[in-house]
Amino acid sequence: MPDPSPSASPLRPSVERLAGRLRALPQRRLQAGAAAEGLALARWLALRAQELEFPGRQPYEMPDDGVFTVGDQLEVAGNDLAAALEADPEKTAQVLAEALLRVTAAADAIG
Repeated sequence: MPDPSPSASPLRPSVERLAGRLRALPQRRLQAGAAAEGLALARWLALRAQELEFPGRQPYEMPDDGVFTVGDQLEVAGNDLAAALEADPEKTAQVLAEALLRVTAAADAIG
């Protein structure tokens, strides 16, 4: 019988696709807002991962390391959150759903 609990597995490929798109964009598109959109998403994903992994600890904010690193930052943050979600899928179903919505919205905004 299949496992009925939600899985973070759809998060990883969604984030990886978006990170790849960000890495492929020209500098002008990144500077026109795509990098800022990607960084905002990466920061949200990283914050949620830290809240799950280290409850009670003040989360660190992901730095702005420039437009050419945002794809890597997004992929790292997304994979961190996916790992945290996979550790306890029943308790984190709502976080997964919101993460997937945010990734979709960012992908639409980035184009």
